[in-house]
Amino acid sequence: MAVMGTQVLFISGFGPIDPDSAESRALYRDSLGISFMEDAGGYLHTGALKGAKHFALWPLSQAAQSCFGSVSWPDSVPVPQAWLEFEVDNVEKATEDLESRGYQMLIKNKTEPWGQTVSRFLSPEGLLVGLTLTPALREDD
Repeated sequence: MAVMGTQVLFISGFGPIDPDSAESRALYRDSLGISFMEDAGGYLHTGALKGAKHFALWPLSQAAQSCFGSVSWPDSVPVPQAWLEFEVDNVEKATEDLESRGYQMLIKNKTEPWGQTVSRFLSPEGLLVGLTLTPALREDD
């Protein structure tokens, strides 16, 4: 799949954005038996599920922090229900390509503390979509 010269390499991550961490943990960890590692702030994640490089329950407060620098999601932006990240060959070019098609980026070419470079926008369906370069996920390829 190519977008004006952008090459998607793989889906680098997916998961629900959980406004209620207790309910999400009850379903995914307790009921479905998914083993998660836990990072600061309650971010539960695993790289052990086949078919996904990374699956995580992303607290809405952390998604807001990443996109807006605040733990509160702004009332003026629809609250996403899930997140989806595409590892691309060039984040900056992919960002420019999508902006030229009218997509409004929430963040552009941001380097996260864990080394990932990401641009994020909301899809028409309400997913928080990331275009990423994630060195830790590319080491296995």
